[in-house]
Amino acid sequence: MRSVRARAALGATLVVAVALAAAGLAVLLVLRANLTDRAGLEAEVAAREVAGELALGAAYAELDLGDEETRPVQVTDEDGRVVAVSKDLEAISGTGTAQVVPVPPAASPAPGDDDGDDGDDRERDDDHGSGPARGEVSSDAPDFANGTATVDGATADFRFASVELTTDEDVTLTVHAGAPLAAEQEAVDTVRTSMLTGLPLMLLVVAGVTWLVTRRALRPVEGIRRELAAITASEDLGRRVPEPDSRDEIARLARTTNETLAVLEASVGRQRRFVADASHELRSPIASLRTQLEVGAAHPGLLDVPGAVADTVRLQVLAADLLLLARLDAGERPGRAVVDLGALVREEVSQRTADRIPPEVSVEDGAPLEVTGSRSQLARVAGNLLDNAERHADRAVAVSVRAERGDVLVEVTDDGAGVPEAQRERIFERFVRLDEARGRDEGGAGLGLAIARDVAARHGGTLTVDAAPGGGARFTLRLPAPSGAGPRRTAADS
Repeated sequence: MRSVRARAALGATLVVAVALAAAGLAVLLVLRANLTDRAGLEAEVAAREVAGELALGAAYAELDLGDEETRPVQVTDEDGRVVAVSKDLEAISGTGTAQVVPVPPAASPAPGDDDGDDGDDRERDDDHGSGPARGEVSSDAPDFANGTATVDGATADFRFASVELTTDEDVTLTVHAGAPLAAEQEAVDTVRTSMLTGLPLMLLVVAGVTWLVTRRALRPVEGIRRELAAITASEDLGRRVPEPDSRDEIARLARTTNETLAVLEASVGRQRRFVADASHELRSPIASLRTQLEVGAAHPGLLDVPGAVADTVRLQVLAADLLLLARLDAGERPGRAVVDLGALVREEVSQRTADRIPPEVSVEDGAPLEVTGSRSQLARVAGNLLDNAERHADRAVAVSVRAERGDVLVEVTDDGAGVPEAQRERIFERFVRLDEARGRDEGGAGLGLAIARDVAARHGGTLTVDAAPGGGARFTLRLPAPSGAGPRRTAADS
């Protein structure tokens, strides 16, 4: 089932069906229990009436057994023999014995039947001044059971109550009286039929309402899907999906989709500009190198070997920068080597003997200046910052490395013109050069600071620029120090 609406309607219908079935079963059980208890109470009242007569000494033949058509009664002695039954009782079950024919009086003397011994006993009791003995009906709760009885050819279900008593002859008898269960069965059948008839109709209503409500709720989703399909077909990332006015999950989905489309549009735009800028940057050295080689091929004496080498080096550096940016964009994770930034900066400065302005280095002593990451990439960051400072400085370039609040800071300052506050974020964009008057050989391709910030971000740090205290620009590289004392791996990584 591929439709969300169909699954929602089916799920809601099943839940309601289970709930209604459980509720209906509970109602039927409670109704049956209440009606059965009511029948049991009626049976108990009838049984105690007969038991009271027997306790008062009534003979079996003189018992008032009530409406024998609806109240079947059976009296048994302590040996389980039937001593009295209601009129026209032909069969019975649920009372402990199925006998419906009383035993002869001689086999089971009925209370009230006198013999000589009893007379003597009563006379002796009278001689002692005692009143006539009376039987006693048990005050314990009666036993209940369901059974059937056939009275005058009609068989029905009954609820039987069994009450014990002791006669004045010290004979224990049990009176089994029944109350019909026809009313209980009729009521339960009526309720069951009503439920079985109404349940399908109610389930149809639930399914239909759920289908309509779900269709209306999912209508914005279908609009989002259609718009996304149109965007995919047209490749126009400037389009946006419709956002409903509601504040529910679908509205949040539409807003998130539009935000994703905006980010994707910006990313694709940056990628296109990057490809265009890279092509433009590569075109100049390639064209220059080709021209020099063609001139050299036609006139070997005019070949500018140093210029060709410089263009080749520039191509090599640009290719390396583009490759590093591609790896960073692909989400390449930096290495996990422990790098001493103080030693790394000193090493990078020591290799720059041919710089126009030799940097001054200041490294804080006594504090751990180690970070975790890729040594080659961090060296590239330091080199790019030093290149940028040397390119824009008038007379001085300074580098300091120090620890601060669990981080390691590398600050590179120059005494040049500085960076205008409005341009301090733009200089970190790719292929951006604020001084367009500079030649490409002097100003570079505009990738150094972009690479430096990307590498810093990949290492969990930041790279910012502000005004130096003495004028010029100050670039601050902040990297987190290692949080734990894990295995130290200091080998150079690529």
